[in-house]
Amino acid sequence: MSFPKDFIWGTATASFQIEGAWDEDGKSPSIWDEMCEQPGKIEDKSDGKTACDHYHRYREDVALMAEHGIRNYRFSVSWPRILPEGTGKVNEAGVAFYDRLIDCLLENDIRPWLTVYHWDLPACLQRKGGWLNEQMPEWFAEYTGVLAERFGDRVKDFITINEPQCIIGMGLAAGLHAPGLELGHRDQVVACHNLLKSHGRASQVLREKVKGVRVGYAPCGGPAVPADENNPSDVEAARKVYFKTSEKTPAFSVAWFSDPVVLGTYPEDGLKLYGHYLPEGWEKDLQLIHQVPDFYTQNIYEGDEYRAADNADGYELVPYPAGHPRTSFGWPVTPRALYWGPRFLWERYHLPFIISENGMACHDCVMLDGKVHDPNRIDYVHRYLRELRRAGEDGVDIRGYFYWSLLDNFEWSKGYTERFGLVYVDYATGKRIPKDSLGWYAETVRNNGENL
Repeated sequence: MSFPKDFIWGTATASFQIEGAWDEDGKSPSIWDEMCEQPGKIEDKSDGKTACDHYHRYREDVALMAEHGIRNYRFSVSWPRILPEGTGKVNEAGVAFYDRLIDCLLENDIRPWLTVYHWDLPACLQRKGGWLNEQMPEWFAEYTGVLAERFGDRVKDFITINEPQCIIGMGLAAGLHAPGLELGHRDQVVACHNLLKSHGRASQVLREKVKGVRVGYAPCGGPAVPADENNPSDVEAARKVYFKTSEKTPAFSVAWFSDPVVLGTYPEDGLKLYGHYLPEGWEKDLQLIHQVPDFYTQNIYEGDEYRAADNADGYELVPYPAGHPRTSFGWPVTPRALYWGPRFLWERYHLPFIISENGMACHDCVMLDGKVHDPNRIDYVHRYLRELRRAGEDGVDIRGYFYWSLLDNFEWSKGYTERFGLVYVDYATGKRIPKDSLGWYAETVRNNGENL
């Protein structure tokens, strides 16, 4: 079996990571603009003020995709570019930029996939409490409504929220991402709940305002992979770990963020741990949160191996051996994550499945011949895609794969130290150099994965 004939092959980016133009044309600061001003928060002391200058060079970037046969592009919209005050008056110059981008994509026969929120919250809303403010779902609905009204005539694929686990876990629990807070469990749970309600309100607004809309949701979470696939006890142990709510924090749980959306309930183990922190009347909110996506997307990069064990948990982590391959980011290379993640998620949620992010950070550089050779990235994607195809062969309804990322970009707290792109960006000049991996990916797209 190969990939389905209408399989969606794409690439992805996020507004803050590539656009630059941080204060142009009426845009207000985001929480990431302010995070970059805090000493010690960004590894290389950089910021997103220019980034890849995609705001001015988007036509060049779209042309690169078109030239290489990439027909699906997932991008996010910058909330403070559209609504500088978070709510209220629409910034027409901000809308005009995305109008130009969307029109350019369609002119090049590229299907736009719009992510409503990929982390760049208006700083003015953070000063009102951000995700802790019970008004957030309505602020989010208002913002989503503007996107629906202005772009819904041309965009039909919307993803409400990217990686809610990182929004709460990295931004409000670990303090490593904007807004850089380290909150206790009570506040984390309240923020999670408001975020889930925001997904619900955004879904309602999109379905009300956009004819023919398809709504998605993009959580993350490294899959638990059975050490021995042929041992049912190991498979069951891995499944249990993957959907377990951690006693350390609810913020990185798969089930805590997806069960309410897809199944209409919080997971039982999570409620035992954190239910007493939920706001009064939370049960009534489940009807709002339970806006089932038309497709389920997940960002997956790595996984951990588990096996059954004769202990209180019934499982144990299997450490990777010394010298196990890792990306430049230090993440383990674990292709089977793209088999077991989709398989477990399909078995639990039964929704058409898309990988919304997968990719590899490498030590890329321009070599003596003026080109960027990245055979390790090609090998990585090749291995992962074979596992995704295997999931499809075993009955998972796989619909698509988006490589992260089209461009090297601002990698959040790591600044510009990590390169994920299929296209090399010289940040000093803005010059784009297609890597070998872009040519390889173009061939894979053209052959619908038959070359794998």
